This record gives sequence, structure tokens and C-alpha cells, in this order.
Amino acid sequence: MNTQTFQNLAQAGVEALRRGDRTAARGLFQQAVASGQANAAIWLAYARSCDDPAERLRALDAALAREPRNLHALIMKGDHLAGAGDPRGATAYYSAVDKLAAPGLPPELAREVERAREAARHNSGQFAAYLEERTSAGAKSSPRFAQSVDLILGKKQIYAQQPLHYYFPELPQIQFYPRETVPFLDRVEQVTDAIRAELDDLIREGDYFTPYVEPRANRPTVRDVHGMENNPDWGAYYLWKNGALVPEHAERCPRTLAALEGLPLTRIAGRAPSILFSLLRPRTRIPPHHGFINARLICHLPLLVPGKCGLRVGNESREVVAGQAWAFDDSFEHEAWNDSDHPRVILLFDVWRPELSEDERQSVAAMFEAIDAYGPRQEWSV
Repeated sequence: MNTQTFQNLAQAGVEALRRGDRTAARGLFQQAVASGQANAAIWLAYARSCDDPAERLRALDAALAREPRNLHALIMKGDHLAGAGDPRGATAYYSAVDKLAAPGLPPELAREVERAREAARHNSGQFAAYLEERTSAGAKSSPRFAQSVDLILGKKQIYAQQPLHYYFPELPQIQFYPRETVPFLDRVEQVTDAIRAELDDLIREGDYFTPYVEPRANRPTVRDVHGMENNPDWGAYYLWKNGALVPEHAERCPRTLAALEGLPLTRIAGRAPSILFSLLRPRTRIPPHHGFINARLICHLPLLVPGKCGLRVGNESREVVAGQAWAFDDSFEHEAWNDSDHPRVILLFDVWRPELSEDERQSVAAMFEAIDAYGPRQEWSV
């Protein structure tokens, strides 16, 4: 078949399809595609003329083989699978349409794209309800399994430890630590009122908070991706800073420091622990960021909480509640916010991860001491 004959057949098929004469169109398109010259548009038009599902599917697959990103073909393939009783397969094609569709589509195609999006949402909701019902027993008995179901349903995404400076291998990927693994938090919570009283005295006597993120003379400032350097909205009042006691502050907060005695504080000369009151001013958000190492946990004891305050670590977000402490791995992406009209203040301190042996803790500390002996240290202020 020469090119002109092919083009005549294809054009006649398009006109027959426009008139609603599917039978005539189908015959013409069958001749056109048999020539081996048909492009994606002709195969797609042929698919629209087909009554037989198997023949329509063959035509759609031929169109997609030539143009895998063709929105019309993807929607029709999703419709075909939905009609064939394969909602998950249909959702895969509808979701592809959602990802590929760009603004400014012709009105008719835009309506079809929105129909595909709605079908994908509906199918996903039905599948989620089905799977959650079938896995409810396992989810109740294992929070880790429950999280895996959320991941497979796309309700959560996979986060991993990504410390900025030092990664200790083979540690479990835990965002917020279960209370049974950090039992010392119970003891700290019991003296919340005494710690808050010392904080109240500081606040009454004046504003002693300095910006939590301070510039370093021996490091460039081009990496201030958080926009928080020298920003007083995120403030700190240190009792211990970079592994050293701040005497003039510590002597004003004896009950706070007494509450932390005997805890597995991170001990690295010149670096850790840091113990501080952390201030977040009204209508302030600490942008998503990662901590420096994954060998420690950060502990918070909320003291002044006006409401509308929260912390997200990886997939999990929690409301900040006065007197309810937690420990989390800050090498995961995390962020905090205060959406209220009043300041939020917590007690913040860092401890060794419970999985590290005493020998491993000493080795990590000795390694950083060796690094710092080689040249000026880089502080862990974020």
C-alpha cells in the first residue's frame, strides 16, 4: 500500500468515526493499520472504533508502544482495565495521567484528565479500606507493620537517617523512640514543675535567649539553607554548650541540671552534650533539616506550650504537650512549628542511642576528639 492510499484510508476512517459510523470506521482503520504505516493517532482512533475488548486492547497497546505518554491512550487503557475488573491496573494508568498532565490542556482533554484523577482517588480509597480491614489485626499488634501498610498505601513516604556529618552504620531506623527504650524520661517528667519554675525566673529577669543557629568564623555562611542563622525566632539559653558547662547559666538552674544527672548524655569533648532551653517565637516554623550525627537522640521536655505547636520527624508528626517528653533521632528530616500567638519553650538535651555499647560510645567520642585535634572543630548547632 502506498502512502497516499494509506492516508486516504486513515482520513476516511476519521470522518466515519466523526459521523458515528463505527462499523465503517473500523473497517477502514483495519486496512490502514494492516499496512504497517499507522502512527499512535491512527491506532488510537482504531481503538475508539472497536467493539471487541480484545481488539481494542491490542490497538491501545499499539498506540502506547508508539507514544507511551499519550494521555488519551493512557486514559482509555485505564478505562479498559476498569471495565475488565482490574481496578488496581486502571489506577496505575490513571495515576500516570495525573503525573503527566500539564496545565493548559484543551477543555475536553482537561475534563478527561480530571475524570481519571477522580477515578484514581476513588480506586485508591477503596483499595486502602480493603487492605486496612484485612491487615487490622497485624497493625494493632505491631506499630512497625502498621507503618509498612501506610507506606504501601502511599499514606507515608520512606525516610532514612541522613546525618550531615557522621553516620554510624546498622542502627535501626526509628524516628520517635518508644518510651520503654528511654525510661529516664519518666524521671525527667516528674520534675517538670521545678524546671519550669527556673525557666519562669529567667524570663522574668530578662530575655537571655540568643539565636540557636550562630555563624561560625571558620566556616562559610553560604549553607544557611534553613534561613535561621542569627534569627532570634529560634532562640537558646544554654546550660551546657558543646560539651562544656556554662557556669553563669548553670548556677541559676540547679534543679534542671539535677534532673539530668545520671542520664546517658552524649559525652564528646568540645561537642556534646548540649543542654538548653529552646525558644520558638509565635508564628515561627523551623524548616525541615537534618542533625549532624545519628549516634545520639535529641530529647525534648515541653515547658511553656501555648497550643498549636508540633514536631514532625520523618513520617510522624506529634503535638507538643507540656510535661510530655520524647526522644527522637534528629538525623531524620524534621521540622517544628509554633502557630500560636505566644512563645513555646522546651528543655532540650542529647543522649547516646541505646543501641550503642559503652565501647562504641567511647570510640565515637575518641574519633571526634582526634578530628578536633587535627583542626578547628565544626559545631553541631543544627
